Amino acid sequence: METIGGDLNQMQRTPLAPAHVEALHKAGAVARYPAGSFLTRPGQPVDRFVYVEEGEVEVVNPYTNERHLPSTMGPTQFLGEISLLNGGNWSMAMRAVRDTRVLEVPREAVLTLMSQIPEMSDIIITVFSARRRRQLDDRDSTLLLIGEDEDRNVRRIAEFANRNRIPYTSYPLGSPEAEATAKSCSIAPAVPAVIFGRNVVVTDPTPEKVARLLGLHLDFQNDEAFDVLIVGGGPAGVAAGVYAGAEGLRALVVEDIAIGGQAGTSSRIENYMGFPTGISGADLVWRGEVQAMKFGTRFAMPRRVALLERLEDESFCAIFDNGQRVRAKAVVVATGVQYRRLPLDRLADFEGAGIYYAATEIEARYCKGTEAIIIGGGNSAGQAAMFLSRSARCVRVLVRGSSLAASMSSYLSNRLAADPRITIEYGAEVSALRGTDHLEALAIRDAKTGASRVVDTRALFIMVGAAPNTEWLAGLVKLDDKGFVVTGSGSVSATSPFATSLPGVFAVGDVRAGSVKRVASSVGEGSVVISKVWEFVNNHPLTPKL
Repeated sequence: METIGGDLNQMQRTPLAPAHVEALHKAGAVARYPAGSFLTRPGQPVDRFVYVEEGEVEVVNPYTNERHLPSTMGPTQFLGEISLLNGGNWSMAMRAVRDTRVLEVPREAVLTLMSQIPEMSDIIITVFSARRRRQLDDRDSTLLLIGEDEDRNVRRIAEFANRNRIPYTSYPLGSPEAEATAKSCSIAPAVPAVIFGRNVVVTDPTPEKVARLLGLHLDFQNDEAFDVLIVGGGPAGVAAGVYAGAEGLRALVVEDIAIGGQAGTSSRIENYMGFPTGISGADLVWRGEVQAMKFGTRFAMPRRVALLERLEDESFCAIFDNGQRVRAKAVVVATGVQYRRLPLDRLADFEGAGIYYAATEIEARYCKGTEAIIIGGGNSAGQAAMFLSRSARCVRVLVRGSSLAASMSSYLSNRLAADPRITIEYGAEVSALRGTDHLEALAIRDAKTGASRVVDTRALFIMVGAAPNTEWLAGLVKLDDKGFVVTGSGSVSATSPFATSLPGVFAVGDVRAGSVKRVASSVGEGSVVISKVWEFVNNHPLTPKL
């Protein structure tokens, strides 16, 4: 199956060409680092591109202060990670092994060179992507979690990191590694913790705090202006970000949970063109995010737009849940849908502690040795069943209807039917949840007979229904009776199939009424809508006329 990048251990190294180095020299300056001095530390902004001309640089373990990887970087190699594209922070410490001379180029200057010299861009992004893949594969990072399986708050950080393809290291509570780390960081042993570098222990950890440490939680000056604000970081929103950046629009994509949206919860997508062996939703959209950042599109998350207002100058003001504001000439709504929360007693008690809305590597670990129950009959439920069957004792899929034909792709339903580890029950629903601190069992009721039985399980996956994320748009644009955004012929300003009832606001992907709920169609809509956005922005009264 495809992933986010190549295997760093097997890749043939392609150095930057002499012409590339010459261009870097014109944009940057030479810097010297004595042996033992640090070039980067975790949490510092990735504000420059570093090319090694002479000497040797090693990655340092911040907890032991010793060399972290067996290999080092020398002449013709370059330091850096994918966060260079979005202005994030360094995640690893790097130190000069001996006196070292490097060429340092300011971030904005190297991004300009990458946009002008595609061959240079290809080499840099290929290496950065492979480095990120190595960190993910090896679970190697300065972000360290202790007690992920035992503590719900720590588990939330693991889920946030995993869905956003942020590398992290995890130690079980009470393990020798956890105790050694606790001693190194001067914190109490046998206590769940989130640590970034040696000196930052995150109290009351939240995704927002971790995002800030990584430089993902962008801070804006109030009323900072963009050409287009794209609300939602799923396939439609990221595709819009790619094409907006490519067309020279100053674009901002905001996402309240994880880049990838609902598609990011899919462990394996096999019917997306160009990936015959399949790719996870998170990896697919991560590639798109990198592509968009290459063109200058900015990403901020986790951020939720709480209110959107139309201003007198015909621009828009988006107010985030933290009170910050940004302005934009146009808005693309790509907030997608979310799985419905079922009306079950104690549902909230077990969310994140036995009840999940995604099936990724994280949740698969929680399924070991238990029967996994999945509620849903769509493609996401089918993909989850196939994925979880590799780690759970067995998988049971509960479908309210009498068939999967109308809701699931044929290739997927055939696989489920042929897999002896997977059982499909039609006309079945969950009626009750049982457990103390964690889900321990649930009751399944037959919709026809009303008969009920109890099944022991520690993992229930809810993948049913599609509730649009449009509360923040109520009263501003026309919605249908289910809350989906009305566009095209059903709107007042039908200048585009994606235009809403309010000029300047467009809607794409699953949130749009009448859309086809598939990844490919969402990507297509996000790509196509930008032509009309570009037209609207360039006719906007605030846009200077040439």
